[in-house]
Amino acid sequence: MKHEVIEKNVGLLMLLMVLAVSIGGLTQIVPLFFQDVTNKPVEGMKPYTALQLEGRDIYIANGCVGCHSQMIRPFRAETERYGHYSVAGESVWDHPFLWGSKRTGPDLARVGARYSDDWHRAHLYNPRNVVPESKMPAYPWLVTTPLDSSHTEIKLKTMRNFGVPYTDGDIAGAVESVKGKSEMDALVAYLQVLGTSIKSKR
Repeated sequence: MKHEVIEKNVGLLMLLMVLAVSIGGLTQIVPLFFQDVTNKPVEGMKPYTALQLEGRDIYIANGCVGCHSQMIRPFRAETERYGHYSVAGESVWDHPFLWGSKRTGPDLARVGARYSDDWHRAHLYNPRNVVPESKMPAYPWLVTTPLDSSHTEIKLKTMRNFGVPYTDGDIAGAVESVKGKSEMDALVAYLQVLGTSIKSKR
């Protein structure tokens, strides 16, 4: 078949384009579903606690993902600064994943246990108290805003439907475990767990 025939027949051209894109997409995407490295959690990884999960939602609600990525690329400059590069198994229980694509602030994929809780509280309350040149906005209201636990149990149930291995006990005790906590407590708990599943530093 001469290419002029295809170029002059719009319907045939579109059909062949869809066919080519479909074949390309299938060969790239389908194999990922059968690779253990992309759909199994890293060894020793635990699901977020109820408090950490609520903190993750506060992280999303306050737009933190707009300025901070959570994906360290496998380049020396990145691993020297942030630690071990990110692996797919760390994100299998993240719905939605928060890799991000912009770094106005530093990557947070390995920020867990790097600083103390008090450091995070001071930094979130007013970043310039800790890092004078910081462009990050302050979040002082997190300290005084009580954590809304009215949907905590539902969130854990929903995550379990997505394959996160929460037990009935985790779900039953979720509301009690976040009782009396502030939004600051939840966000700090979330930040302190980021990247702690990978023990290797490089």
